Amino acid sequence: MKRVFPSGAQNDDELQVLWEDRERVLCRRWRVDADGSRNSILVVLSASEHPSTASLKHLDNEYALKDLLESAWAVRPVELTHEQGRAVLVFEDPGGEPLGRLLDVPTETGRFLRLAIGMVMALGRAHQHGLIHKNLKPANFLVNCGDGATRLTGFGIASRLPRERQGPEPPETIAGTLAYMAPEQTGRMNRSIDSRSDFYSLGVTFYQMLTGSLPFSAADPMEWVHCHLARKPIPPAERLETIPSQISEIVMKLLAKTAEERYQTAAGIENDLRRSLLDWELHGRIEAFALAERDTPDRLPIPEKLYGRAREVKALLAAFDRVVEGAPPELVLVSGYSGIGKSSVVNELHKALVPPRGLFASGKFDQYKGDIPYSTLAQAFKSLIRRLLAESETSLAPWRETLREALGPNARLMTDLVPELRLIIGDQPPAPELPPPEAQLRFQHVFRRFIGVFARPEHPLALFLDDLQWLDTATLDLLEYVLTQANLRNLILIGAYRDNEVTAAHPLMRKLNAIKAAGTKVANIALKPLTRGDLGHLIADTLRCDREDAALLAKLVHEKTGGNPFFAIQFILSLAEEGLLALDLGCRSHSREELHRQCGGPRGR
Repeated sequence: MKRVFPSGAQNDDELQVLWEDRERVLCRRWRVDADGSRNSILVVLSASEHPSTASLKHLDNEYALKDLLESAWAVRPVELTHEQGRAVLVFEDPGGEPLGRLLDVPTETGRFLRLAIGMVMALGRAHQHGLIHKNLKPANFLVNCGDGATRLTGFGIASRLPRERQGPEPPETIAGTLAYMAPEQTGRMNRSIDSRSDFYSLGVTFYQMLTGSLPFSAADPMEWVHCHLARKPIPPAERLETIPSQISEIVMKLLAKTAEERYQTAAGIENDLRRSLLDWELHGRIEAFALAERDTPDRLPIPEKLYGRAREVKALLAAFDRVVEGAPPELVLVSGYSGIGKSSVVNELHKALVPPRGLFASGKFDQYKGDIPYSTLAQAFKSLIRRLLAESETSLAPWRETLREALGPNARLMTDLVPELRLIIGDQPPAPELPPPEAQLRFQHVFRRFIGVFARPEHPLALFLDDLQWLDTATLDLLEYVLTQANLRNLILIGAYRDNEVTAAHPLMRKLNAIKAAGTKVANIALKPLTRGDLGHLIADTLRCDREDAALLAKLVHEKTGGNPFFAIQFILSLAEEGLLALDLGCRSHSREELHRQCGGPRGR
């Protein structure tokens, strides 16, 4: 496929389109230099003549990484320019073509292994340079290059952070490609994005190479999210019997839902692929072997799963299930000291929100803004409105109609509270003046109707308010009104607070009695410190050892931190930073006496 590239340069020939999607077009261009020689370059431009701000930002980000991207393993950008008003990113041309052009039919085993090894080598080099790609897919691997190497491209959303969190944004707005996206990258896994997120995307790509199809199919963005979170793909060997079972197992390990169950390093993947290739070339088959035997992390990989919180998470999810089924609003209070993990427990709800297409809004009370009534509720609903604004006009229109109908002549009260709402329903006339008591009652009534727009059977609402110990009186009264209205459904209100700062005389405790008396279901989830056994489980998973071998260190950590999860993790990390806890590649663990000597001495205390 060829097309003329918009350019004013007289010495440019036609260019060849190598790949295009909704965001970008990758092309090879030949140009004649001043000495008459004809050379090629690669160029990327936005697919649209009027690209979004995000699309332009991705081009800027990839160009900004040019000094980290080496020609040996990456398609290196050399210039960011503009031609006829369109941003154009220019790259060196190592030859080759996007892998995506070669996937019309399943890839033969030997060819797959040779390609896969090159892909993993390139990805490993990117990780060694501190990059997380975040958008691995066939289009972003350049294969069959002139020197035989495979190179990575498409670094537009790559991150230089060792790990980062993605919020539970609408899937349409999350940067990346949903079909290849790791579960934690959807923002609904209560896990961080790190280098192992790339391994999941690599697994999807391998799956497609082997079978000729993706592991999942979906009709809309939220269904893609659900697939990655909850559905287990059919193993490749069950789709095509010609695929060796050992290769199928490698792919399935890459596609594990949690990062801890995937490969931990590119070197570990490469080792298993090379072993498979050697068997295949020598015998035409691959003998079974244990996976990931040489998959040794180069850093201390503290798992992000929750320890000692199964009962509390179960109680929260049960409350949400009840409101999904149409029960009256419920209030769930999560209490505990700072660092005990209140937000972590609440964030486990994100995954449960996906099947019923639930909405999540959150706000945090500020100790120094108690004199600004409703500011935290405004913060929470501001995030919801911004999500609506990211949708197409077709999707937004029903929301606009529903909001206008629900708020009626008093819509100005809500646009004053959440100014972004004006972008959906327009400017509104002032509400009629009323005496203060009637005005407050009217505001509460309008707010209840406003919240009812979001809390519906087709999309239940979870409203999370953090640091309730600092909430203002006006918000407290409003929450009481909302929770005690018989005609409101599909709403769960979750409040977190530091129980050491909330006494029996606190306004929150006094108001709870009135809420309970009105018949509202109130659940209390009090988070206690982790036990020594919980810490032993955490440490054993971190060090990849038996719990018995972790017991002594768990005892020390428990004594030093009192079982506070945040402080425990920081203490373990500080041991590693000070060299008191290190991975010995020649020995899986030191003797207990040696561990006691290292951690129990003056520095460890």
